[in-house]
Amino acid sequence: MNEPSRYRNPDALIDIWERPSLGQWFGLSLQHLFSMFGSTVLVPILVGLNPGIALFSSGVGTLMYILITRGKIPAYMGSSFSFIVPMVALMKTTGYPGIAQGTMAVGLVYLIVAIIVALAGSDWINKVLPPIVVGPMIMVIGLSLAGSAAQKATVDSSGNYHWQFFLVAMITLLLTVAFNLYLKGFLALIPILLGIVFGYMVGAVAGLVDFKPVLEAAWFQLPKFEFPGVSYPLHFYWGAVLSLAPIAFVTMTEHIGHITVLNELTHRNFFEDPGLHHTLAGDGLASIVASLVGGPPVTSYGENVGVLAITRVHSVYVLIGAAAFAVIFSFVGKLSALIESIPNPVIGGISFLLFGVIASSGMRILIEKHVDFNKRRNLMIASSILVIGIGNAYLKLGQYEFSGLAVAAVLGITLNLVLPKDV
Repeated sequence: MNEPSRYRNPDALIDIWERPSLGQWFGLSLQHLFSMFGSTVLVPILVGLNPGIALFSSGVGTLMYILITRGKIPAYMGSSFSFIVPMVALMKTTGYPGIAQGTMAVGLVYLIVAIIVALAGSDWINKVLPPIVVGPMIMVIGLSLAGSAAQKATVDSSGNYHWQFFLVAMITLLLTVAFNLYLKGFLALIPILLGIVFGYMVGAVAGLVDFKPVLEAAWFQLPKFEFPGVSYPLHFYWGAVLSLAPIAFVTMTEHIGHITVLNELTHRNFFEDPGLHHTLAGDGLASIVASLVGGPPVTSYGENVGVLAITRVHSVYVLIGAAAFAVIFSFVGKLSALIESIPNPVIGGISFLLFGVIASSGMRILIEKHVDFNKRRNLMIASSILVIGIGNAYLKLGQYEFSGLAVAAVLGITLNLVLPKDV
């Protein structure tokens, strides 16, 4: 599909619309898959969902995104960390049916915003979601998960403390830190995956891995799909919808950030062509698809943007191949069993770093955007979001429950809109 009439980025080895040779295609696609593999399977592990479904929904979601954006944007959709807190809470109450409805609501929010952007432009987004709201919200997402990480790193399922757990978690953490700091090239993009692999080995030596389910699992196995009305009865969960939907506004800012970086890498303006409304719609439809099969909400992945930057291979065909591999791997029963056999201390050790990085990313937004905390309005907004969100000050009205994260998001947006700008 090498069309000389199209613009070609001179900095790219293989540009967006160019197709690599079959051998290159295979290797480059696997490279993209592995760059997001650790993070994408970690989300279902933390929430209690099936890893195979997460792989399937990320692959199908990516194909949907590429279709909606007309094959013009080389982006990959993976499991989103932003929704972990309310999803963990919902698993204890509604189970997956509530998560499915919340995930669908997230996708619908994206679609509604996409329609508004198509009709009215996108300038209003920065007014509703300025750094003083987005920064603290991202910090809340990371810090509110700290307790979960600590629990996985120290106690077993019965609540009994084990110093061996803590040791394995610390070794996993330190290895992942070392991989982040000292690896170069492509390996520098997969420190989470490497941390899980080496942490798994440490856990196995410590006797924390049960290999029996892996040995007994079939090579080919259907993922544990969760179809609404088939796998579970249809019942509306307002609380689930209202817990996840507001967080979509936070992930939209990440989405816009990724598109901005892609614009710079590819020397194009995707906000104009295919347009922000198409990119938002693609992201939203990917989450809706995930909700119909049993997956968590999905969003664009920074790891894959990093792969594009290092390899200078921007071909959308490579992303299509990565999505296809994700779907194929979701049917490998032994792979799902292997992922589910990862010891909790390994997950805890990885989570220490990962959740901390999420929180630090929120802090970085405040610093880079020069948010002035000498202004009382900024101090009031950030303080309210942080304590309500991290403390999970949830709102319960009858059978409806709004997570602290959702309450914090709505409150932060409201305060920003109503408080005077000059105080």
